[in-house]
Amino acid sequence: MKWRNQTVMTEFILVGFSSMPNVELLLFPLLLVMYIATVAGNILIIVITLVDPALQSPMYFFLRNLAFIEICFTLDTVPQMLLNLLMKNKSISFVGCAIQMYCFFHFGCAECFLLAAMSYDRHVAICNPLRYATVMNRTFCHKLLGGVWVIGILVSLLQSAWIFNLPFCGYNKVNHFFCDAPPVLMLVCTDTYQYEMQSIGSTLVFLMFPFVLILISYVHILTTILKMSTAAGRSKAFSTCSSHLIVVTLSYGSGSLVYLRPKSSYSPEVKKMLSLLYTIVTPMLNPIVYSLKNYEVRESLKRTLGEKLFL
Repeated sequence: MKWRNQTVMTEFILVGFSSMPNVELLLFPLLLVMYIATVAGNILIIVITLVDPALQSPMYFFLRNLAFIEICFTLDTVPQMLLNLLMKNKSISFVGCAIQMYCFFHFGCAECFLLAAMSYDRHVAICNPLRYATVMNRTFCHKLLGGVWVIGILVSLLQSAWIFNLPFCGYNKVNHFFCDAPPVLMLVCTDTYQYEMQSIGSTLVFLMFPFVLILISYVHILTTILKMSTAAGRSKAFSTCSSHLIVVTLSYGSGSLVYLRPKSSYSPEVKKMLSLLYTIVTPMLNPIVYSLKNYEVRESLKRTLGEKLFL
């Protein structure tokens, strides 16, 4: 009953970098180039892992899906941000904001669990190579991928539906460049303690849980590598998982800078700049990391591009 007198919210204003007009002018061309590079790089990863017969192992099956998630993740936030950098009208509808937050949670959570699935793949390949083909068969890989998407759907529905069923006051300016949960939650005109506790709990369960799985996998991988008798064998084993380790570090490191720090650690403007790390910088770097650090991907690129250039 007490919610009936609250304002019916129809749209939000994404403040973005409006307080820094000079920064907006510099950010647009920079972010546009980075976005094009992100989409092009991840599409290239998808294409070469589809067409090259040498890249049909489970590792590249998961890599292809990681590239797809990165494209969707940036598509959710970056085009809107680029448009707002040029336009004076920085509004987004209530439904559009809810969809954007849902997709952000969905693809972010799916990426975390997919990285955990990729670490398990490397664990089996290095710690139990003789059973790799049996364990990581096509059916099991598709079940893992299905679980990744289902978990992402459940988490995103829970988080976004909870927020957008809360009552909003008349103030509709979101102090961010996309509809992230913390700045949207600041516009709610009721006690949000229960949601914040639920949000912390779901973060620990659905984001830190895959991180713990990754740590466990790499503890076993490191133990196995150290037991190898030859330096060449250790180097080859480590090289097969170095790209994945770098991507995990980039993904969790950039997110932790924003979400696992006390609220007063950064000003809102600093948080926005740091948010660019996981919304566009990390998705752009991932295909570069796999291209430079993975021998098979490098060779596939040489073969594929060489054939195209020759033709």
